[in-house]
Amino acid sequence: MGDAVTGSLDGDRLRAEIETLRARLSNLTEAILRISEDLDLDTVLQEVVDSARTLTKARYSVVSTHSESGEPQDLLISGLSDDERERVSQYPLGWALLEYLFKLPEPLRTRDLVAYADAAGFPDFPVDSGACIAAAIRVGDRHVGDIYIGKGPTGDQFSLEDEETLKMFATQAALAITNARRYGEEQRAKADLEALVNTSPVGVLVLDALTRKVVKVNNEARRIMGFRSGEDRDGTRVLESLEFRRLDGVVVPPDDVPHERSARTGETVRAEELVIGLASGDQVTTLINTTPIHAEDGQLVAVVATIQDITPLEELERLRTDFLGMVSHELRTPLTSIKGSAATVLGTTSPLDPAETRQFFRIIEEQADRMRDLINNLLDMTRIEAGTLSVLAEPTDITAVIDQAKNAFLSGGYRNSLDVEVMPNLPQVAADGERIVQVLHNLLSNASKYSREWSPIRVTGWLEDTHVVISVDDAGRGIAGEHLPHLFTKFSRVDTEGDHRVGGHGLGLAICRGIVEAHGGRIWAESNGEGEGTRFIFTIPTVEGTTHSRRLDSTEGSADPGVGSRARDRILVVDDDPQILRYVRNTLSKAGYTPVVTGDADEVSKLLESERPQLVLVNLVLPGVDGFELLKQIRTDSDTPVIVLSGRGRGQAIAKAFELGAADFVVKPFSPVELVARIGAALRQAMAYPHSGIEPYVCGDLAVNHLERAVTLAGKPVRLTPTEYKLLLELSRHPGRVLTHDQLLKRVWSEDHPADQRLLRSFIKNLRHKLGDDARNPSYIFTQSGVGYRLAEP
Repeated sequence: MGDAVTGSLDGDRLRAEIETLRARLSNLTEAILRISEDLDLDTVLQEVVDSARTLTKARYSVVSTHSESGEPQDLLISGLSDDERERVSQYPLGWALLEYLFKLPEPLRTRDLVAYADAAGFPDFPVDSGACIAAAIRVGDRHVGDIYIGKGPTGDQFSLEDEETLKMFATQAALAITNARRYGEEQRAKADLEALVNTSPVGVLVLDALTRKVVKVNNEARRIMGFRSGEDRDGTRVLESLEFRRLDGVVVPPDDVPHERSARTGETVRAEELVIGLASGDQVTTLINTTPIHAEDGQLVAVVATIQDITPLEELERLRTDFLGMVSHELRTPLTSIKGSAATVLGTTSPLDPAETRQFFRIIEEQADRMRDLINNLLDMTRIEAGTLSVLAEPTDITAVIDQAKNAFLSGGYRNSLDVEVMPNLPQVAADGERIVQVLHNLLSNASKYSREWSPIRVTGWLEDTHVVISVDDAGRGIAGEHLPHLFTKFSRVDTEGDHRVGGHGLGLAICRGIVEAHGGRIWAESNGEGEGTRFIFTIPTVEGTTHSRRLDSTEGSADPGVGSRARDRILVVDDDPQILRYVRNTLSKAGYTPVVTGDADEVSKLLESERPQLVLVNLVLPGVDGFELLKQIRTDSDTPVIVLSGRGRGQAIAKAFELGAADFVVKPFSPVELVARIGAALRQAMAYPHSGIEPYVCGDLAVNHLERAVTLAGKPVRLTPTEYKLLLELSRHPGRVLTHDQLLKRVWSEDHPADQRLLRSFIKNLRHKLGDDARNPSYIFTQSGVGYRLAEP
């Protein structure tokens, strides 16, 4: 009877153990499934830390991961109260303790974590953690992290089953974390490839070879195919609606279109020139290449087509033809006069009167000078476009330069009177005196050419911020408003009653623009209309507004002593035109800057936080976004200077941009020299005004360098996340002043972000921890209970 009872009890115990084991395995399986359901790393880590606590019925759990170099990477905590989290985050030895535990030869197992930490040299751990065990997260032979679980102050201990469960779970967690990291890396690589394709200056189409459906179409291909800005249409239908014609006008049959031919026959098509007719009636001349893509078994699966818009090349060819026509005309005219005069002198049968001979030689000299001037202008224009115009900028008295230009003008036989009015005691400018005389001479001769004889021309000079402004006013024919943006474009012409009033055949105004912009200045024209006269205005930076004189005479436009320091200067470029992005990126790279480019306006806020650029170049015309609103947003969110790039050269657009805080306005097209000079001037101007928000904040050991976007503590750099830096930056802009919770949430996270005070408190805690600041006895960040936070005054 006793044996039967004993056997029954053993059976019940065995069944109970089996049931417990079954429940443990079931819970472990469910936990493993949960951490494997998602590939987002943050979600996986959160599931791991929560599931570890649930599986072992622990009071709290911690997951820490480390990079390949051993640096702490991720830290997640589950089960602690807000007060306990606050105390742990303020524990000054927290990161050092984690690093110590990570380097232990065997996973931690202790009955009292506080006592263990104290014995290991980490006293006063702020939370009574009780018993604690750990399991290593390993990927192959590499130790990448740990899972810690603790019982809390109850005095309970973990069983061997708990330890085994944690070890098995850690093994599966390692796989889940590794998969999530790989997936994240693949997604980033995919995003990088997508960005590369979308910003390509060449259109890219990918078609399914079997269905002929468009699988992928990039931004440039969408533009060529006639998509409107921000429009989302079926690429396959758009492609089918296009008409392809050869250059002789013959329509290409649908089966013979390059992408169709490649999909049908597997043929590779190289450099086929076709005119694409759009549904709107417009047409685009293109160069098309197609390449078939085969699977491993040799089956044709896709066709990649590249489409290059060569319409700009046709425009260049037209300009080249105009150029050759202009040069031949301008050279033939003086050559005819020279040859005629020489032939007359040499071919006369009787001696000429000495006065007549001198007149013929005078004609030869004048026409030779005319040819020399034309050749010099052509050479200057070539240097400007190549970015090699030589400009030796040094401290210069602008009043003396104006007097020199005035004397040259008056001695040149011009009949207009010249009035000069210059503000007294103007500061010296950073300029090449000879080049500025050339600009003034061109403007004065242009004013005389289009004014009545004896009518006055007025030259005025005054100081404005860090630039001296010079204007040349005439009382001549004036210019219609629609022609003003084209004045400084090479060879542009607007015929008015047979007169090439705007631009003409000359290069003078285009050269003026190149010279002024090479100095870091601006030039523009104003007129109330035809018959109302014209005013040309240009600016030159003062010596006080520059950090040094410079010479721009290399192919890179950067023989500037400051180039070496530019490598630290990031320039964010925002433009949806891939060709402009590539052009600007190359120009900035050659000038020594670090370009960060994007065609997506939605990325601007993120890039401002992550890249911390020293300056932003932004196009006014972007898909789905008002460029002025984007400019306003950038200037609201940061003190970063913004230069506007735009094809709109109208006065209203320029005025509005400056009203919204633009540092400068550059009209397309622009030369590399101009862009580099404008950027340099904008950065110098920002540095010239310490009250513009770039003066460093220094309080005790803490320093926030707004210009470098760097934070140091006792001279050592502090690593902050972009959001943490933005929060500290906002506080440092208003030291001693309490910023409310709402103010900080709106300024740091924006009005429409679902951030709340708990998130703000969490970031303040992290910030205090990294600054070594004690919330109970703060040195830097002070809490105004129920209101907000303030930063200590310097």
